[in-house]
Amino acid sequence: MAEMDIVPQFGAELKDGFKPVNSWVSNGIAWLDDMQSFYRERSAIEKEYSQKLSALAKKYFEKKIRKSSTLSVGDTPTVTPGSLESASMTTWTVQLTTLENRAEQHDRFAAQLVQSLADPIKNLANRYEDLRKHHADYNTKLEKERDGSYNDLKKTKAKYDGVCQEVENKRKKIESSFDHGKNKAQASYQQQLSDMRNIKNTYLIAINVTNKQKERYYHEYVPDLLDSLQSLSETRVAKLNSFWLTAASLETQTLTQSTDLLNHLSSEIPRNNPVLDSMMFVRHNASDWQDPPDFQFEPSPVWLDDDTMAVDESSKTFLRNIILKSKSDLNHLRQEVEAKRREVEGAKRVRQAIREGKDKRDEVEVVRAQFNLQEIMHEAERKKITAEVEVSTIASVVGDLSIGAQNHAFKSQTFKIPTSCDLCGERIWGLSAKGFECTDCGFTCHNKCQMKVPADCPGGTDKEGRKKLKATRQAAAQAAPSTVATSNATGSTDSVNDLPRLDRSDTMGSMSTLSSGYAHSAQRSVSGATIPTTASTPGRSDTVKRNRVLAPPPEEYANGSSHSSSGEARGRMVYSFAGSGEGELSINEGDIVTIVEPDDGSGWAKVRSSTAGEGLVPSSYMEVLPAQSTSPSPFGDDPSHNSNNNNNNNHSDLAIRPQSTASASTVSLTGSMNSGGKKKGPAVAPKRGAKKIKYVEALYTYAAAGEGEASMDEGEKLVLIAPDAGDGWCEVERQGDKTRGVVPAGWVREV
Repeated sequence: MAEMDIVPQFGAELKDGFKPVNSWVSNGIAWLDDMQSFYRERSAIEKEYSQKLSALAKKYFEKKIRKSSTLSVGDTPTVTPGSLESASMTTWTVQLTTLENRAEQHDRFAAQLVQSLADPIKNLANRYEDLRKHHADYNTKLEKERDGSYNDLKKTKAKYDGVCQEVENKRKKIESSFDHGKNKAQASYQQQLSDMRNIKNTYLIAINVTNKQKERYYHEYVPDLLDSLQSLSETRVAKLNSFWLTAASLETQTLTQSTDLLNHLSSEIPRNNPVLDSMMFVRHNASDWQDPPDFQFEPSPVWLDDDTMAVDESSKTFLRNIILKSKSDLNHLRQEVEAKRREVEGAKRVRQAIREGKDKRDEVEVVRAQFNLQEIMHEAERKKITAEVEVSTIASVVGDLSIGAQNHAFKSQTFKIPTSCDLCGERIWGLSAKGFECTDCGFTCHNKCQMKVPADCPGGTDKEGRKKLKATRQAAAQAAPSTVATSNATGSTDSVNDLPRLDRSDTMGSMSTLSSGYAHSAQRSVSGATIPTTASTPGRSDTVKRNRVLAPPPEEYANGSSHSSSGEARGRMVYSFAGSGEGELSINEGDIVTIVEPDDGSGWAKVRSSTAGEGLVPSSYMEVLPAQSTSPSPFGDDPSHNSNNNNNNNHSDLAIRPQSTASASTVSLTGSMNSGGKKKGPAVAPKRGAKKIKYVEALYTYAAAGEGEASMDEGEKLVLIAPDAGDGWCEVERQGDKTRGVVPAGWVREV
């Protein structure tokens, strides 16, 4: 710091400035208390740090003792290490010993902070505070003397003013006196005038005395006092500097000692060669090892068999599909594995460069990236190995079945309308039926049937060709169970077909459900009760009966057309619907309607009724009726079927129509019709182009407190009209009384 050209003096510069100077000096002395408190807290921290370092070293010394053998030679060494420790454990011992020594140094440093700094600073602050108080007391005496002089002067002035007033009174008395009293009044006036002059002289003398006292006070007494306070403050700063130097010296000594310890530790760490630990572990854990045995085929305890692959026609179809799929994936998998292997090798080279100090990248991030690449490569490699082994295993048994095969171009598909599997004939059904469809020929099948489909795709066909293929495949699929049954009846023992099997047709007669939706012999009444199929006529075999039960649905229904004689589709309302919006139609359960515009995926269809007019109704409330056709009945001249038709004239339509898409099974239909009340329809989708309705649930009970607000109960479900626009409120509608209003947005949640 540069020296000042002129040393300031408080007495000469600040004049009457005792109060600010005294306050400033007092603050400086009080600051000494902060200094001593700082060093005491620093001492406590160093003490606590020392204790924690010591406890940490002790804790890990104990852990090292317990784990020394395990970390040196492993959990199960083949050779006992004795008292030997690995190089890493020896280096770790040096580090813990260094930590203990540093803990002792910090403990000494903590004691020195209190003894050499905190306590002396506290004593110094007390002494300086006493000196400052003496200065303040002296200043009080000086002010008292000055104020006394001022008061005396004020008294003299008051006395002078009183005498002057008395003179004036005497003068007025002369003017108002009579002749015989004028002389006496004149004498009294002269006497009072003389006294006034004496008092005036006294007042003038007092003014000079007071001015002189004031001059001495402001130019001698107070400046001397301020200079003393300045000296006190500067002495305090000088003493404080000496304490700071002492603190810096103590801390430098501590750091120097810690640096010496750490330098010793730094010289010991390079001696810990990583190879030494590996050599010691290998030396104490070397043992003989052999590859685990390969897995072998284990026959089931309930089905004794050997390890020979099945090569019948259906098995060959399955194997052909496997080999086709594996071969199609192999080239891509090989390329992917090779590309990922190059990336992994590149990551390994970067890691080696980092270990050699040639690359400054983060090794942890590089290793993380390397293992991510390895995981991707291993996944592709496992798929490649699986495909290669599948191809080689199948080819070694039955040859390359992929030669000459025309595989289907299957694509995963979700069927939203009733569709049958072209392989097994069963319906692909459900709320979101999923399966596969060939993009070339239109072959449809279940997920489970994909690998059983023969590789005989005829290639791309037009719409008419697909319809014909569909009909042929469905007929073949439905005839397959009959062929098996006939084979069993005639005593055929081809492959496993001679074993008893439970076919779908065997249980159809006893089932009280219409789950398939297509079996025309499964009749039901309006009440939902299933009407058993009448016994077959004498002379008609059970096989014929099964064929009749498993007959495919009418072609016009299978092709998705159900039109009236005039060319328009017709439907029947399964539930009553009350229109509540623009364009909606109110209609009763059981009404026959003409479908003007079918459902386009929105869940609504436009219909026309002879009684209710034309409008929109939910498509889930209506079932499409089959076309009225004069073509021969799929049941032929079966008298049992004719008998049933004669006995149930009132319900002929229900007996032959497919199951309504509005209910997944007759269980739900029966339950709704037998409940004794009006049938309740399923949930209605939003109208075409309508906004999806959102609901919220009340988290708390809220009572409307103002205009435009709505009340709600905890757990109540409300319709969300307008979400929170940023003001903390949202608009809702109560489902019960349809009242609308705003509620706190934080009191509801979307559901």
